Amino acid sequence: MLDPTSTTAVMGLLSTVTMSMATEAGKRAWETIGVLARRVAGREVPAPAGVEARGELAAILADGARQNPEHARALATLFRTAPGRVAGEIAIPRQLPTTVRFFTDRQEPLKQLTREAARKADGLPRVALVYGQSGIGTSAVAVHWGSTNGHRFPDGQLYLDLRNGPGAGTLDGPAVLRRFLRKLGVTDVPPAADDCADLYRSIVAERRLLVVLDHARSAAQIRPLLTSAPGVFTLVVARRPLSGLDAVPVPVGPLARKDALALLGRLTGTRRPTADESVLQEVLSRCGGSPFALRTAATFLADPSHHPRQADPDATGDRPAHRQEPALRDGDNPVRTAADDLYRGLPTDAARLYRLLALWPWPAIGSAQAAAAAGITEAEAGPLLADLAACRLLETANSGRHHYRPLVRQHAEEAAAHQDRPAGCSAAVARVVSWALRFAVRADRTVLPQRWQLGPRYTQLEPGPYANAGEALAALDAELPNLVAAVLAADEYGDPDSVWQLCEALWGVQLKAGRHEEVLPALRAGVRAARFLEAESATGAAAPGDAAGSAAGSSFAARVVSRMHTQLALALQELGPDRYAEAETALRAAAEASQRAGHRLGRATALETLGLLRLRQWRHQEAYDLFDEADGLLVAIPEGGEGAKDVPRARALLERHRGRALRGLGDRDAAVARLERALRYFRDTAEDYNTARALTDLAETHLEAGRPAEALPLFEEAAGLLAGEHAEFHLIRLRELREGLADGPE
Repeated sequence: MLDPTSTTAVMGLLSTVTMSMATEAGKRAWETIGVLARRVAGREVPAPAGVEARGELAAILADGARQNPEHARALATLFRTAPGRVAGEIAIPRQLPTTVRFFTDRQEPLKQLTREAARKADGLPRVALVYGQSGIGTSAVAVHWGSTNGHRFPDGQLYLDLRNGPGAGTLDGPAVLRRFLRKLGVTDVPPAADDCADLYRSIVAERRLLVVLDHARSAAQIRPLLTSAPGVFTLVVARRPLSGLDAVPVPVGPLARKDALALLGRLTGTRRPTADESVLQEVLSRCGGSPFALRTAATFLADPSHHPRQADPDATGDRPAHRQEPALRDGDNPVRTAADDLYRGLPTDAARLYRLLALWPWPAIGSAQAAAAAGITEAEAGPLLADLAACRLLETANSGRHHYRPLVRQHAEEAAAHQDRPAGCSAAVARVVSWALRFAVRADRTVLPQRWQLGPRYTQLEPGPYANAGEALAALDAELPNLVAAVLAADEYGDPDSVWQLCEALWGVQLKAGRHEEVLPALRAGVRAARFLEAESATGAAAPGDAAGSAAGSSFAARVVSRMHTQLALALQELGPDRYAEAETALRAAAEASQRAGHRLGRATALETLGLLRLRQWRHQEAYDLFDEADGLLVAIPEGGEGAKDVPRARALLERHRGRALRGLGDRDAAVARLERALRYFRDTAEDYNTARALTDLAETHLEAGRPAEALPLFEEAAGLLAGEHAEFHLIRLRELREGLADGPE
């Protein structure tokens, strides 16, 4: 074990914990260091910001360990239980999608990729840019090459579609780095982008790894992901050359006639797909050498009766409306041409679903939201989705969910504008948003049934059909990208009530699963919606949406403002010190809004959250005072008054937090008394999540006092409760603490 009296070793410990601050493990370890720093220094020590301040603190801690055996023991325990960057051994990811069954030609691009991969290491990054127009097969080239060259990369293959960001937007470099680090086995991902990049480059420095970045939009998006590691080959896929990206260009053009014929033949199972030369020439011309378009054409060549353009042009009166829409413009991309051919061949109900699902870039389309978009049942939507996927109008991910190719979605969206008109389009998006809100509220009610909630849907809807809170949390977590997309859709379509109520329903997955970064775009929209509602209520204008009656008047709108600011602040402070100032501004706004509303419970929640921020900053006395002030507000709520039923639980939470603050102030006996009172309340009310949290706080207090034998069973009990809740975000820290205690002092 590292020497706890060495300033260099302690500096390394502080750096490791600082880089882990985006995780529960890192935050808990950080608070523990703050408690120890106060004990060693005999005064309040501000949380260090920057390398120089960490160096000064490391010297204080190391000197204290040299002079006091108790401090040395506490620091040694921190070394054993500090969050590790990697859980177990480094993972070996195998993330490449399945390559296409019939892959034709592309010998030159494949050779270029092989040359770059085999190039002698010279300190320069191995990077290739595969580019070409949509539907031309750029992704297929990258995936096929990676699949046939797996032997070159024994340490794994990382793949990511860069389109899959919040609301189906594009992912930026730091977000990709965080995903890749988790795939590589990192449990404590640093909050700062620069630290993520440093850690990524350190992990891959000695590895032989393929990295495929599909659908890139710019060099800036890619640059943080590049490394000069000799064994890493980064393969970028884009529609065009990316200015500013130093990479070997690998253009992918249309298939030559002979290769297009060969692909058609293999797809139709014949040596020559048709004996009619004029038909064949028209097909080749329309497909323009696009593999996507050729695969579509092969379907019609195999069964010409299903081709929409073979129908009698004079029989338009009997044809569905979508087959009578205006033809595409000359020069349209072959993908759009193929999509139009497929669309015109669809039955009416499938064509309608194809159009309505394209009105917002949903990250992952399932049967429930498809049913909502079209106003049909899931039983009806499932087969229609399968049909759209079978004819390649929808792509299918490994999860079984679907998404559009960009040009196909563009075609479908334009068809919806022509066929369904603005009112029909808005109604379809509104139905999906309504489904998302209903789903999220019912799941959230099961995840955290005891918390106080805001909004009419929480009184209108029953908890969801989940066996326990863990099952509900898993369902929310799996649907989270679509829920964030629904918030952004409601924001775009002018439905502020749905925006903030959806945000309210994300509280459980934010708190228990730690999805703070993922929900941040939604929470910012929630604050905008709340401010809009308060401004509207001040002018006497009716607020849109089903909460209009409940939200009438500025008081309720101010409560919404407070709630949204509090929820945003929680996410910000959990994302690391760089966000603390913004979090504090949001919490002050939340407290002021609750003051305007005369809502003691909301103001107490804002002050409580500000106190949690002070704990993170090692300002323990300020934290205690804020928790006391919040408790005073709760005590002032009269029996039978608004929020009175929520007071006992809210005060128990404050007891727990005051125990944490007292621990930081060095009063362990008082801290244990507070924590035990909170623990009794949560045990009596059978609230497993907060029981586990109180157990963890109590165990860490015992551990800090040099009583590991008393701490270990509390950690074990907490871990069992959190496992039942599926609260993996918190379990990581408990595992590390248990393993550190099991190892014992060295």
